[in-house]
Amino acid sequence: MLRPDPTGFPWAIRPAAVHLLGLLLLLPLVARGADLPAQAAIPVREVSVFKDGHAFVVHRGSVAVDAAGDTVLRHLPAPVMGTFWVGAIDGGAEQRGIGVAAVTASQSRVRVERTALSLKDLVDANPGAKVLVTETPSPSRDPVPYEATILAAPVQTSEELESLASPGDGPKLPVASDLVFLRTDAGTRVLALARIQDITFHDGPSTKLGRDELRSALTLRMIRRGAGDRAEPLAGGAADVGLMYVQRGLRWIPSYRVELDGKGQARVWLQATLVNDLVDLDDVTCNLVVGVPTFALQGSADPIGLEQAAARLAQAVTLDNGNRFGNFYANSMMSQVAGGAGGGVAPAQETDAADANGEKTEDLYVFRLEHVSLKKGERMVVPVSVGSLPYRDFFKLEIPLTPPAEFVQQLDPRQGAEFARLMAAPKAVHTIRLSNTSKAPLTTAPALVMRDGRVLAQGMLSYTSPGAEVDLAVTTAVDIRVTKEERESRRVPNAQNWNGEQLARLELTGELTLKNLRGQPVDIEVVRHVFGAVESADHDGAIERVNVLEDLSLLGQTAGPAGPGRGAAAGFGWFNWPPWWRQFNGATRIRWQVRLEPGAETSLEYAWSYYGR
Repeated sequence: MLRPDPTGFPWAIRPAAVHLLGLLLLLPLVARGADLPAQAAIPVREVSVFKDGHAFVVHRGSVAVDAAGDTVLRHLPAPVMGTFWVGAIDGGAEQRGIGVAAVTASQSRVRVERTALSLKDLVDANPGAKVLVTETPSPSRDPVPYEATILAAPVQTSEELESLASPGDGPKLPVASDLVFLRTDAGTRVLALARIQDITFHDGPSTKLGRDELRSALTLRMIRRGAGDRAEPLAGGAADVGLMYVQRGLRWIPSYRVELDGKGQARVWLQATLVNDLVDLDDVTCNLVVGVPTFALQGSADPIGLEQAAARLAQAVTLDNGNRFGNFYANSMMSQVAGGAGGGVAPAQETDAADANGEKTEDLYVFRLEHVSLKKGERMVVPVSVGSLPYRDFFKLEIPLTPPAEFVQQLDPRQGAEFARLMAAPKAVHTIRLSNTSKAPLTTAPALVMRDGRVLAQGMLSYTSPGAEVDLAVTTAVDIRVTKEERESRRVPNAQNWNGEQLARLELTGELTLKNLRGQPVDIEVVRHVFGAVESADHDGAIERVNVLEDLSLLGQTAGPAGPGRGAAAGFGWFNWPPWWRQFNGATRIRWQVRLEPGAETSLEYAWSYYGR
């Protein structure tokens, strides 16, 4: 429930379950005891993960508040423009009036102690140390070790560099000289590091070195409103704070395993692969979101993230547009995820598909994983059971469009030969048709098809709403013999005139012969696409005129060597069709449903016409 926020923010949120963007909530900002660090990292408590690589992240935790009312957070996100929010919820009388007045993103200098690993680091870490120095020998004389005391090298301070820089350049780190300064009996000796062969410390050297570094941070100004709505800094103590944002770098990828029993029932398992290139997750609630999210400004970084943070994120995230699988699942949906416990994710459980554990919110489907721990850079596979779905076996013979002569002339010889091979030897494909009787959708994902513990094939499931059906190709049916014969039966010259150009009408006939050699009855769905207008199809063939410019099914499942919709036939979309072609031709689909007994043979005949030069 939304209500006015006395801290000055236009909203506050009451506690509730977190499922989706509109329901993700922040904990109250509550004054607490004081034993907390001055600079804190608020842990991630909940993430909603989208398949396109974006995630909605919620941080919640306790942080120290200094005397000025400030608390500094070490984590600086790089959110999508307009998705970064910090606020408070009404947690009762004891929290009333506590909130966030402002959030500042900045870079500041931090002194960090590091282990000295190089000779220069050891020299810089030990000013005042007594040493025995041996320089690199020269051609004229052998090296002579000498006693010396290490002196601190000159340093250009941050203040000096900032005073010399242009306004707005931001904070600068101090720059130390790369020379080595030594006090000897003869005076101060200044050497390039390369001149030193070795240094012997009379006492054990210090191996720790303090260096200034620039760190990005968020500073929250905490306030408390008193009598008369007067705001004062929340001086000292601690507070529970929270922030939320959308950022790229965390995604999930689905895959299925389909086990056929040969009697019309299939056990369908789903597993989700979590890919984390964003932030450490430690015992968080992970909401896997199914659907096509809309982030209008997903290409624009919010200024709160600072340019440096956005640049680091771009280097870290490997799921970019060039990744082979980066966008393959972006607009697809998933089915079901089972929750776990005990610091990880529970193994898959045998559940009925009708009892899908998910929740629909508007046009998105959300499933929840509890107690997920996954470090940045790690991947996790989460096993999930969808349950039992009914299926039926059938065979699918799909013959794509035969390209017109104008198109074939533009192909290279390899493409032309591949097209001729595909057209001359059509193959039926053993296919299973799954009925989604569950309450959750199936998602677009690769599916491993098995029977009796043996792998039959790997196919692709496409998005399937509850109550719908989906076809999954298994393998080529070599024992369904298919032959195709097509011939020109008549040619009518000058049948049409188009702006002075004479077009001939070609009348053609075709015959598809199918023979069942499997030893058991089979159902075959036969689809033939042709350019032009089909005039007849026997055996109750259904004739349908289609949109050749948009209906990609015309390309068939064996359109080219690269797979469905690829290869030579994929070029139909960019082929420069003559102006007359659309008016006189177009495309037609013929569909037959055939049942063949063992050893039976049938012939499907059809006739069509086509206009050409």
